[in-house]
Amino acid sequence: MVTSLHEDNESVTVEWIENGDTKGKEIDLESVFALNPDVAPDEEIPQSPEAPVPPSNVAKTSKVPKTRRTTAIPKAENTPRENRAASVGTTRARPSQHSQAAEPPPPTIVPQPAVNQSLIQQQNARRKSNCVKEVEKLQEKREKRRLQQQELREKRAQEVDVNLPNYEIMCMIRDFRASLDYRPLTTNDLIEEHRICVCVRARPLNKKELSTKDLDVITIPSKDVVMVHEPKQKVDLTRYLENQTFRFDYAFDENSTNEMVYRFTAQPLVETIFERGMATCFAYGQTGSGKTHTMGGDFSGKNQDCSKGIYALSARDVFLMLKKPNYKKLDLQVFATFFEIYSGKVFDLLNRKAKLRVLEDGKQQVQVVGLQEREVKCTEDVLKLIEVGNSCRTSGQTSANAHSSRSHAVFQIILRRRGKMHGKFSLIDLAGNERGADTSSADRQTRLEGAEINKSLLALKECIRALGRNKPHTPFRASKLTQVLRDSFIGENSRTCMIATISPGMASCENTLNTLRYANRVKELTVDPAAAMMESHQGGHITQLEVLEAQWGVGSSPQRDDLKLLCEQNEEEVSPQLFTFHEAVSQLVEMEEQVLEDHRAVFQESIRCLEDEKVLLEMTEEVDYDVESYATQLEQILDQKIDILTELRDKVKSFRCALQEEEQASKQITPKRPRAL
Repeated sequence: MVTSLHEDNESVTVEWIENGDTKGKEIDLESVFALNPDVAPDEEIPQSPEAPVPPSNVAKTSKVPKTRRTTAIPKAENTPRENRAASVGTTRARPSQHSQAAEPPPPTIVPQPAVNQSLIQQQNARRKSNCVKEVEKLQEKREKRRLQQQELREKRAQEVDVNLPNYEIMCMIRDFRASLDYRPLTTNDLIEEHRICVCVRARPLNKKELSTKDLDVITIPSKDVVMVHEPKQKVDLTRYLENQTFRFDYAFDENSTNEMVYRFTAQPLVETIFERGMATCFAYGQTGSGKTHTMGGDFSGKNQDCSKGIYALSARDVFLMLKKPNYKKLDLQVFATFFEIYSGKVFDLLNRKAKLRVLEDGKQQVQVVGLQEREVKCTEDVLKLIEVGNSCRTSGQTSANAHSSRSHAVFQIILRRRGKMHGKFSLIDLAGNERGADTSSADRQTRLEGAEINKSLLALKECIRALGRNKPHTPFRASKLTQVLRDSFIGENSRTCMIATISPGMASCENTLNTLRYANRVKELTVDPAAAMMESHQGGHITQLEVLEAQWGVGSSPQRDDLKLLCEQNEEEVSPQLFTFHEAVSQLVEMEEQVLEDHRAVFQESIRCLEDEKVLLEMTEEVDYDVESYATQLEQILDQKIDILTELRDKVKSFRCALQEEEQASKQITPKRPRAL
């Protein structure tokens, strides 16, 4: 397909589909016409300006139009006018007998016949193919669009202060954008069906960035391309741009609304849950990049309009689907849950933030014990639940946002038929990915937050990888997030969509690139079926675990096996020291839960012992109570209390040792930077 025409160097840009990928190159027009002679323009035969259009009967005319000749025709002297006309006409008239004897032999070189200019134009119009016509129309539209863009850029350039600190970088970005041909995503574009869809959304510059005169370094020239203009500096202090290009399923620019993002991402997944499937849609990115805006709804100051978020839009379409005849007869009920995962712990946002336990039952099904499901009858019921949950979510202050989300928020829409699960749609607003780098902070709580976020994001990527490649093992036990989403990553009818949100400011360039690299790897992991077949033939998960056992030298357990597998598959980012730290944190979280559970049990037992002691003391108030019986019972109570408290004390000592090990492991971390693309 010809996509653009370059008049300056007489070439065209063409694109084609090869093995599912879009490829392109630039070809000169001569090569195009050589390969496609049917679209080549005809060469017109030039005529002198005074030459009249020849009539149809040339033999009867007295004036002969001048034509282009390669050889001059000898002048015929003393020859009849009819013969001279015959020598250059398109038809030859029969001469009279009187002049036939004196007629000289005809010239050996016959001149080119006169050409009808209008006939040429008609032939050219007929010979011009539809492809050429479409190219011309496309070129006219693009020229018009370029003029409009150029006028807009010139107007903006006049409003720019030349004294800006990054004025030079701004000019380079502006000049680069002037050379691009913009074809952004529109509602007229087709919605493609993906089992795993990865897209990117860029927000506009916010008030804080505008006040600091930050530059917009993100360009989205087409519906699936994102470009980052990363400022660089040479050794001689010369500044230049490194324009990095990423391609995804969809790319949404700063003008895209939540409705449009929803149309191409979560909306195609709604039907999946009605077909007894599992769907997952999550927003990923740094703090302040627009994740909560995308999933929860538009903000007006501190107030959020929950009706404009993907949570509510998905619920709206679920209730619309229920009214369709083929689904109405199923008699489905709709339930909703809303919980958060913070530092490896699960809290119910619809039940006053009650702490929940995540366990596996005898059928290896993951159960979130105590999680409340609320039945919802309409979209308004869903909006009320979202407002309640958002008000309870854990947040904290970061350099990017005064109220940064420090937890993963999971909102689920569940369809049940006669009490049994029919389908589930999990919508997740992930914690800011830049918090995963806080694994070496002096503050333990920040370290634990960062470690859990980092581990859960790596585990999420690998679970999507297993889903995309139909691998026999999914490392869902590596993090609490993937553990509670286990049923979304298994089964034939499972679909996932990732929305990577990015900040456009130059100050956020590094975090933006990290987000795009993560999203790019998720996309790469889903498009190589040949590699997946090779992995399965080579033994898959078991072989990898054997290698990891020798490499890391750590005992085996389901959680540790998944953690080792996770670190091995991300060895470009996870150093052995970071793996040791992650393992120490995982052990710390497990021990913390065990200590809390034992402490709670000891507390309940202590209350029972106090009741026994109260009865024993009341017995001593009698005049003739049995002293020996009193002493025996009191000794039994004290021995029991001592045994319980001693066991709890030993566990607390081990827990304190684990805290020290975690602190020592955090000081030895040598994090690896993500690989360059």
